[in-house]
Amino acid sequence: MKGHLSTHVLDIENGKPAAGLSVELWQISKGERTLLKKVLTNAEGRTDSALLDPAEMHPGEYEIIFQVGAYFGVKNSFLNEVPVRFNIEDPTEGYHVPLVVSRWAYNTYRGR
Repeated sequence: MKGHLSTHVLDIENGKPAAGLSVELWQISKGERTLLKKVLTNAEGRTDSALLDPAEMHPGEYEIIFQVGAYFGVKNSFLNEVPVRFNIEDPTEGYHVPLVVSRWAYNTYRGR
């Protein structure tokens, strides 16, 4: 299987995919963060392409920051940014990081 990194955001408050939510992908190395991509989710709550395709997959620490406060259009929202920090150990595997979110709570897990 060819490795990749993807995400999917579901707006559980409104019962629909979170379209137009800003997603940032950061790589963390030796305490330094490097922005790799900044994208918006599409009508299905997914990004139009993988956050990392097979050629971009490398072992290491990464962070996806979901801009949920701006998505819900709430100034000083309880949840402004939802950071999910994780490790890619085997770049040949699929890493899917979905987010289920409302203005007050979220859940995530590793899919494939």
